[in-house]
Amino acid sequence: MDLTDRKKQILKVVVEDYIRTAEPVGSKAIAAEMGGSVSSATIRNELSDLVELGYLVHSFCRSSKD
Repeated sequence: MDLTDRKKQILKVVVEDYIRTAEPVGSKAIAAEMGGSVSSATIRNELSDLVELGYLVHSFCRSSKD
């Protein structure tokens, strides 16, 4: 699997946001920073690829519906 330009752009946004906030970065926030040119579903797929490639570690957390 190649590191495409889109994957590189997403990785850059994730790293910069994480450095700035020290909080997990969601696909909607990434989509907004990319100007809405890529859907959040596509970004989630790309994030999954980046995890598989070893560029990111996926942190699982429970979401609250209270």
